[in-house]
Amino acid sequence: MWAVLKKEIKSYFLSPIGYVFIGLFLAMCSLFFYLDVLNYGSLQFENMFYSAATILTFITPILTMRMFAEERKVGTEQLLYTSPRSITSIVFGKFFAALFVVLIAELFTLIYLAILFLFGTPHVQTALVTILGFFLLSMAYVSFGMFASSITENQIIAGVVTIGFFIITWFLPNFSTVFQPLSLITMFDKFPLGLIAIEEIVSFVSFTVLFVLLTIIVLQRKKSVK
Repeated sequence: MWAVLKKEIKSYFLSPIGYVFIGLFLAMCSLFFYLDVLNYGSLQFENMFYSAATILTFITPILTMRMFAEERKVGTEQLLYTSPRSITSIVFGKFFAALFVVLIAELFTLIYLAILFLFGTPHVQTALVTILGFFLLSMAYVSFGMFASSITENQIIAGVVTIGFFIITWFLPNFSTVFQPLSLITMFDKFPLGLIAIEEIVSFVSFTVLFVLLTIIVLQRKKSVK
Protein backbone atom coordinates (compact mmCIF):
# COMPACT_ATOMS: atom_id res chain seq x y z
CA MET A 1 0.00 0.00 0.00
CA TRP A 2 2.80 2.42 0.86
CA ALA A 3 4.35 2.17 -2.59
CA VAL A 4 0.98 2.91 -4.22
CA LEU A 5 0.36 5.73 -1.74
CA LYS A 6 3.67 7.43 -2.52
CA LYS A 7 3.20 6.94 -6.26
CA GLU A 8 -0.29 8.45 -6.19
CA ILE A 9 0.75 11.42 -4.05
CA LYS A 10 3.57 12.13 -6.49
CA SER A 11 1.16 11.91 -9.40
CA TYR A 12 -1.11 14.50 -7.77
CA PHE A 13 1.71 16.99 -7.34
CA LEU A 14 3.75 16.24 -10.46
CA SER A 15 0.63 17.10 -12.43
CA PRO A 16 -1.73 20.07 -12.03
CA ILE A 17 -4.42 17.95 -10.34
CA GLY A 18 -3.41 18.45 -6.71
CA TYR A 19 -2.70 22.15 -7.20
CA VAL A 20 -5.98 22.73 -9.05
CA PHE A 21 -7.97 21.04 -6.29
CA ILE A 22 -6.24 22.91 -3.47
CA GLY A 23 -6.30 26.18 -5.40
CA LEU A 24 -10.02 25.99 -6.19
CA PHE A 25 -10.87 24.95 -2.66
CA LEU A 26 -8.92 27.78 -1.05
CA ALA A 27 -10.17 30.33 -3.60
CA MET A 28 -13.77 29.50 -2.76
CA CYS A 29 -13.01 29.36 0.98
CA SER A 30 -11.44 32.80 0.76
CA LEU A 31 -14.58 34.13 -0.89
CA PHE A 32 -16.86 32.59 1.72
CA PHE A 33 -14.55 33.70 4.52
CA TYR A 34 -14.92 37.27 3.31
CA LEU A 35 -18.69 37.07 2.74
CA ASP A 36 -19.61 35.04 5.83
CA VAL A 37 -17.06 36.27 8.32
CA LEU A 38 -15.23 39.51 7.54
CA ASN A 39 -18.11 41.17 5.71
CA TYR A 40 -20.42 40.69 8.71
CA GLY A 41 -17.83 41.15 11.44
CA SER A 42 -18.34 37.60 12.66
CA LEU A 43 -15.70 35.56 14.45
CA GLN A 44 -17.39 32.24 13.64
CA PHE A 45 -14.77 30.37 11.65
CA GLU A 46 -17.13 27.43 11.21
CA ASN A 47 -19.62 29.42 9.11
CA MET A 48 -17.29 29.19 6.13
CA PHE A 49 -17.51 25.40 6.09
CA TYR A 50 -21.23 25.28 5.37
CA SER A 51 -20.47 26.72 1.95
CA ALA A 52 -17.17 24.84 1.63
CA ALA A 53 -19.03 21.54 2.07
CA THR A 54 -21.21 22.38 -0.91
CA ILE A 55 -18.18 23.30 -3.02
CA LEU A 56 -16.54 19.99 -2.08
CA THR A 57 -19.40 18.26 -3.89
CA PHE A 58 -18.28 19.72 -7.20
CA ILE A 59 -14.49 19.55 -6.87
CA THR A 60 -14.06 16.06 -5.37
CA PRO A 61 -14.12 14.48 -8.87
CA ILE A 62 -10.93 16.40 -9.68
CA LEU A 63 -9.19 13.94 -7.37
CA THR A 64 -11.25 10.80 -7.89
CA MET A 65 -12.44 10.53 -11.48
CA ARG A 66 -8.98 9.57 -12.75
CA MET A 67 -8.23 6.92 -10.13
CA PHE A 68 -9.17 3.82 -12.12
CA ALA A 69 -10.79 5.21 -15.25
CA GLU A 70 -7.42 6.66 -16.25
CA GLU A 71 -5.81 3.21 -15.97
CA ARG A 72 -8.05 2.07 -18.80
CA LYS A 73 -7.51 5.24 -20.83
CA VAL A 74 -3.70 4.95 -20.86
CA GLY A 75 -3.70 1.18 -21.16
CA THR A 76 -2.19 0.34 -17.77
CA GLU A 77 -5.23 -1.48 -16.41
CA GLN A 78 -3.73 -4.89 -17.20
CA LEU A 79 -0.62 -3.96 -15.23
CA LEU A 80 -2.89 -3.12 -12.31
CA TYR A 81 -4.44 -6.57 -12.33
CA THR A 82 -1.16 -8.45 -12.81
CA SER A 83 0.70 -6.44 -10.17
CA PRO A 84 2.12 -8.43 -7.23
CA ARG A 85 0.31 -5.98 -4.96
CA SER A 86 -3.19 -6.94 -3.91
CA ILE A 87 -6.24 -5.08 -5.16
CA THR A 88 -6.98 -4.11 -1.56
CA SER A 89 -3.59 -2.42 -1.11
CA ILE A 90 -3.97 -0.59 -4.43
CA VAL A 91 -7.43 0.70 -3.51
CA PHE A 92 -6.34 1.85 -0.06
CA GLY A 93 -3.20 3.45 -1.50
CA LYS A 94 -5.24 5.51 -3.95
CA PHE A 95 -7.85 6.34 -1.34
CA PHE A 96 -5.38 7.64 1.26
CA ALA A 97 -3.42 9.57 -1.38
CA ALA A 98 -6.55 11.52 -2.33
CA LEU A 99 -7.34 12.10 1.36
CA PHE A 100 -3.82 13.43 1.84
CA VAL A 101 -4.46 16.13 -0.75
CA VAL A 102 -7.77 17.00 0.95
CA LEU A 103 -6.02 17.16 4.32
CA ILE A 104 -3.45 19.62 2.98
CA ALA A 105 -6.23 21.84 1.64
CA GLU A 106 -8.06 21.63 4.97
CA LEU A 107 -4.96 22.48 6.99
CA PHE A 108 -4.54 25.64 4.93
CA THR A 109 -7.91 26.83 6.26
CA LEU A 110 -6.26 27.25 9.66
CA ILE A 111 -4.83 30.45 8.18
CA TYR A 112 -8.34 31.90 8.31
CA LEU A 113 -8.64 30.89 11.96
CA ALA A 114 -5.35 32.65 12.68
CA ILE A 115 -6.67 35.79 10.97
CA LEU A 116 -9.73 35.74 13.24
CA PHE A 117 -7.47 35.78 16.29
CA LEU A 118 -6.24 39.19 15.11
CA PHE A 119 -9.76 40.55 15.61
CA GLY A 120 -10.95 38.65 18.65
CA THR A 121 -11.24 35.18 20.18
CA PRO A 122 -13.02 32.64 18.00
CA HIS A 123 -14.30 29.45 19.60
CA VAL A 124 -11.43 27.01 19.00
CA GLN A 125 -13.28 23.89 20.10
CA THR A 126 -16.09 24.50 17.64
CA ALA A 127 -13.55 25.21 14.91
CA LEU A 128 -11.75 21.92 15.54
CA VAL A 129 -15.01 19.94 15.64
CA THR A 130 -15.97 21.54 12.32
CA ILE A 131 -12.64 20.55 10.77
CA LEU A 132 -13.15 16.98 12.01
CA GLY A 133 -16.63 16.84 10.49
CA PHE A 134 -15.37 18.26 7.21
CA PHE A 135 -12.64 15.62 7.02
CA LEU A 136 -15.20 12.86 7.65
CA LEU A 137 -17.36 14.33 4.89
CA SER A 138 -14.31 14.38 2.60
CA MET A 139 -13.62 10.71 3.37
CA ALA A 140 -17.15 9.77 2.35
CA TYR A 141 -16.98 11.87 -0.82
CA VAL A 142 -13.62 10.41 -1.89
CA SER A 143 -14.80 6.84 -1.27
CA PHE A 144 -17.83 7.25 -3.52
CA GLY A 145 -15.84 9.13 -6.18
CA MET A 146 -13.32 6.28 -6.21
CA PHE A 147 -16.13 3.74 -6.58
CA ALA A 148 -17.59 5.70 -9.49
CA SER A 149 -14.19 5.69 -11.18
CA SER A 150 -13.97 1.91 -10.79
CA ILE A 151 -17.24 1.19 -12.63
CA THR A 152 -16.67 3.23 -15.78
CA GLU A 153 -13.99 3.62 -18.41
CA ASN A 154 -14.57 7.33 -18.86
CA GLN A 155 -13.27 9.94 -16.42
CA ILE A 156 -15.97 12.45 -17.35
CA ILE A 157 -18.72 9.92 -16.72
CA ALA A 158 -17.14 9.07 -13.36
CA GLY A 159 -17.14 12.76 -12.45
CA VAL A 160 -20.74 13.29 -13.54
CA VAL A 161 -21.93 10.20 -11.65
CA THR A 162 -20.15 11.40 -8.51
CA ILE A 163 -21.59 14.92 -8.61
CA GLY A 164 -25.03 13.65 -9.61
CA PHE A 165 -25.15 11.19 -6.71
CA PHE A 166 -24.20 13.84 -4.16
CA ILE A 167 -26.77 16.30 -5.48
CA ILE A 168 -29.49 13.64 -5.38
CA THR A 169 -28.65 12.84 -1.75
CA TRP A 170 -29.26 16.49 -0.86
CA PHE A 171 -32.94 16.12 -1.70
CA LEU A 172 -33.71 12.50 -0.77
CA PRO A 173 -34.50 13.28 2.92
CA ASN A 174 -37.26 15.61 1.66
CA PHE A 175 -39.11 12.54 0.37
CA SER A 176 -38.53 10.18 3.29
CA THR A 177 -36.51 10.04 6.50
CA VAL A 178 -35.39 6.58 5.38
CA PHE A 179 -32.88 8.33 3.11
CA GLN A 180 -31.47 10.49 5.91
CA PRO A 181 -28.26 8.39 6.27
CA LEU A 182 -27.46 9.05 2.60
CA SER A 183 -27.57 12.84 2.96
CA LEU A 184 -23.94 13.55 3.73
CA ILE A 185 -24.43 17.32 3.79
CA THR A 186 -27.20 16.97 6.37
CA MET A 187 -25.00 14.74 8.53
CA PHE A 188 -22.25 17.35 8.40
CA ASP A 189 -24.53 20.16 9.61
CA LYS A 190 -24.15 19.33 13.32
CA PHE A 191 -20.37 19.69 13.36
CA PRO A 192 -20.26 23.48 12.74
CA LEU A 193 -22.48 23.76 15.81
CA GLY A 194 -19.65 22.28 17.87
CA LEU A 195 -21.44 18.97 18.36
CA ILE A 196 -19.44 15.76 18.08
CA ALA A 197 -22.32 13.61 16.93
CA ILE A 198 -21.46 9.92 17.39
CA GLU A 199 -24.30 8.80 15.14
CA GLU A 200 -23.04 11.00 12.30
CA ILE A 201 -19.44 9.85 12.81
CA VAL A 202 -20.56 6.22 12.58
CA SER A 203 -22.61 7.03 9.47
CA PHE A 204 -19.70 8.76 7.74
CA VAL A 205 -17.31 5.92 8.55
CA SER A 206 -19.86 3.27 7.51
CA PHE A 207 -20.53 5.05 4.22
CA THR A 208 -16.79 5.30 3.55
CA VAL A 209 -16.10 1.66 4.38
CA LEU A 210 -19.04 0.53 2.24
CA PHE A 211 -17.82 2.22 -0.92
CA VAL A 212 -14.18 1.32 -0.37
CA LEU A 213 -15.27 -2.32 -0.07
CA LEU A 214 -17.51 -2.02 -3.15
CA THR A 215 -14.56 -0.63 -5.10
CA ILE A 216 -12.43 -3.60 -4.05
CA ILE A 217 -15.20 -6.03 -5.04
CA VAL A 218 -15.64 -4.40 -8.46
CA LEU A 219 -11.92 -4.54 -9.20
CA GLN A 220 -11.60 -8.11 -7.90
CA ARG A 221 -14.37 -9.23 -10.23
CA LYS A 222 -12.76 -7.46 -13.17
CA LYS A 223 -9.43 -9.06 -12.32
CA SER A 224 -11.00 -12.51 -12.20
CA VAL A 225 -12.33 -12.22 -15.77
CA LYS A 226 -9.07 -10.86 -17.26
